[in-house]
Formats: sequence, C-alpha cells, structure tokens
Amino acid sequence: MSAAAPLRIAMVAGEASGDLLASQLIQALQARLPGAVFFGVGGPKMLATGFTAWHPLEKLAVRGYIEVLRHYREIAAIRRDLKRRLLADPPDVFIGVDAPDFNLSLEKALKRRGLACVHYVSPSIWAWRGERIHSIGAAVSRVLALFPFETALYEKQGIPVSYVGHPLADMLPLEDGRHTARTLLGISPATPVFALLPGSRQSELQYMAETFIETARRMHEQIPEAIFLAPLTTRETRVLFESALHRRRAQQLPIRLLFGHAHQAMMAADAVLVASGTATLEAALLKRPMAIVYKMAPLSYRMMRRMGYLPYVGLPNVLAGKFVVPEFIQDEATAENLAQALLNLYADKEACERIKAVFREIHLQLRQNAAEKAAAAVIACLPTTALRVDALAVAG
Repeated sequence: MSAAAPLRIAMVAGEASGDLLASQLIQALQARLPGAVFFGVGGPKMLATGFTAWHPLEKLAVRGYIEVLRHYREIAAIRRDLKRRLLADPPDVFIGVDAPDFNLSLEKALKRRGLACVHYVSPSIWAWRGERIHSIGAAVSRVLALFPFETALYEKQGIPVSYVGHPLADMLPLEDGRHTARTLLGISPATPVFALLPGSRQSELQYMAETFIETARRMHEQIPEAIFLAPLTTRETRVLFESALHRRRAQQLPIRLLFGHAHQAMMAADAVLVASGTATLEAALLKRPMAIVYKMAPLSYRMMRRMGYLPYVGLPNVLAGKFVVPEFIQDEATAENLAQALLNLYADKEACERIKAVFREIHLQLRQNAAEKAAAAVIACLPTTALRVDALAVAG
C-alpha cells in the first residue's frame, strides 16, 4: 500500500434493516476516518453515503431455509465472487452487517487469511441456534451486540464482544408522536387507525399479505370508521400487496398504501399488526401496542421450531423477558385470531398504557449512541499501520 492509499473497509448488508444500520455506521466512521472508502454489498441508504456496491442488497434478502434453497446458486455465486475479490485485494477490515447465514462463512474464510472481521448485530443464537456460537468465534474478531443480554453469551465463550445499543433507539423519539403523525397524514385525532406491516421482504408478503388484508376486513366489519395504513418499502412489495388486494376483492377496504413512511404509519396508529423482525422493535420504540405475526414456508418452520430456545419470537417480548404483546405463529396466524387481538388492544386502554410503559423502559435501555460506539469498536480492530496510512492520506 502506498503512503497515499486510503483506508479500505468492506461491508456486506443483507436486508433493509442492515442497510440502515450500515449507513449510520459508515457516517460515524467517515467522521473519524475521512479518507476511508467503503465497498461490498449494500442498499440505497449505504449508496447515499458514497458506498460502492459490487452487488445489490436485494439479492441476499431471502428468508427461511426453503426460500434460500430456491436462490442458492445466485447467493453462492455472490459469496464466491466476494471471497475471491476480498482475498485478492484485502481490505483493512471486513464488517458483516447481520445476514449471518451469508456473512459468517465469508468472515471465517477472511479471518483464516488474517483479515480483521467484525460482525455487526449478534446472530440470534439466544432464539434459535445455540450451538452456533462456536462457529461465530471462529469467524469474527469482534461481535457488536445490539441488546444488553447478548454480551454474557459471548463472554462466557471468550469471544470479543461490545454492547453498542440499537441505532433505532437513538433515532426514534422517546415521546409519543401520534398527534404529529396524524397531522402529517391528514387523519383526525378521533379516527380509529391500525397499521399493517406485513414485512419488508418479498417472501414475507407472499406469506402474509392476504392474511393481513383479511384481518383488516374483519376489523372493518366491527369498526366501520377505522382506517388501515400499509407502508411498503419497495415497488416490488407494493405490487405484491396490491395483487393480494385484487385476489381478495378487497379494493374497497379503507387501506391506504404508503410508499415507506412506516414510522409515521405506526405513530399514527392505535395498534399495529406486524411481521416478526426489526419492525416489531420499531413499533415498541414508538410505544405502540401490537400483535406479532410469524409465518413462513411450512418445512422452514418445522426445521426452525425444532431448534427453538425461547417461548417467544418477537423482540419486544424477548427484551421484556415476558409476554407483553400477543404473538401468532404459523397456523395460529389466522385473520380471525389477529383481528380479535387488535380489537382487544383497541378496547383496553389501560392495558395499552401498561404496554407503553414497558416499551419506554426498553427504549431507555437501548439508547446508547450506537453508531458512535460501533465505530469506535471497528477502529479498535483496525491494524495500526492502516490507521497511520489513512492519516497520511488525509494529510496529503
């Protein structure tokens, strides 16, 4: 490396939530390492920071064992290409952002060749695959954990770990934004509002969309004045949801499709119906009562169920250490059950206030200035020679 060569940081994010986390980390690193360049696999938020994408993030945004098998050749080809390019011209550090099924094997190959590898977002070993922790130790130089209970799991195995908190807790307001969100969306304070979040991946929409629409139909029968907000993150997921509306002949239901604006939709809502994943944490940080849904290919679910370690799948319940909001998994996730759960939440204002109090405590616990803490942990993993060279490049 010449004296003027910039510090090079490779990153791989595999879905929309990883794109957000990675973009914030890039910005924090750019403030500390102004000469650094970033490249790998990323989405639109990462690209907006100047990140160079060798492959688009959408290619990795596949969920469940069966779904991954369908796309295996394409995903394996991307991993081989990354491995070849990164070993041929090694970066100063590799950061895998979530996507553990893709990133850990890549990290293991890179670490074996002496590269520093940081994994941002602890894999959910506490939920599904406890035996996985040993393979994580072989793959990473350090894990950046978003949740406080995760650090003890790694420390027990001698794996370097840093608790950095969750960036969403830094971003989202502690106070209730209901009035502001309703004003923005042109909704009166008295209107019953429910947010429908069937997922950010196309595979989730294929399993969830019709159930969510039928849930809205049943609720509309009980509360005719209610409206439903359905924020969808991409053109593809919007098309899938619109197709489901046509199949269910539900175009007359008062469902407003939003392009993005998930946070505003949740803030405006009295209660939220949400697919299990990061959106459940967002709903909790926005202090919204919710019902959590988890549906996937039947074989994928049977395989995952055998490896379960916790009685709950939703992050709000995991973080609270108890059932705070209802969960409906696989066959339990019927329109009848979901509609009744949301109607119960809407009717019980006292229960909603108790839920909001628990969520406020979770918010305070996770608010740690995560991007800055993560950036400091990454920099600590960089070779000192790389830091010196980057300083020279900036000075030059």
